[in-house]
Amino acid sequence: MSLHRLVTVLLVAAVTLLVALLALADAVAAGPGDVERGAVERGAYLVRAMACNDCHTPWKVGPRGPEPDMSRMLSGHPSDLVMPAAPALPPGPWLVVSSGTNTAWAGPWGVSFTANLTPDPETGLGKWTEQNFADAMRSGRHMGRGRRILPPMPYPAVGGLTDADLHAVWAYLRSIPAVRNRVPDPVAPAAR
Repeated sequence: MSLHRLVTVLLVAAVTLLVALLALADAVAAGPGDVERGAVERGAYLVRAMACNDCHTPWKVGPRGPEPDMSRMLSGHPSDLVMPAAPALPPGPWLVVSSGTNTAWAGPWGVSFTANLTPDPETGLGKWTEQNFADAMRSGRHMGRGRRILPPMPYPAVGGLTDADLHAVWAYLRSIPAVRNRVPDPVAPAAR
């Protein structure tokens, strides 16, 4: 190897090492709070992009028609809205009926109510761990081991997120205001 080539290789290696050290210094200077803030921001983006508010935030009629009631953001089916028996399912290719709040759904599985995703410890995800959340999204079971998660929850799509993205969604859900709202249990088809 010529001296010129050796110097070039060493110079490139030194610059690469310097860039890596500067990036490490930036990460250390940013601190864990900034890193977690980045995860919360990414989680907020993912929750918006996946339209979680469309089902987990009760709808109200606003000036532009039905829209999520963001004062009850991600709090699930309102506990103060007692639903009557679900109507008969429509014939033919129709499959489901839903409430005006878009938080109660009836279909061949029975009646399901969207969950409270806020960090409320008694009625939301406050006692869940990040692992419970990831397991639930990947297995389609409550806390990753309980009852089946019912339609219309698209857990297979959410469960397909990377570990980093599931962490970001979890970080965001932990950062939002807790809303005390006990969602009813699902109703089995025979009970309808």
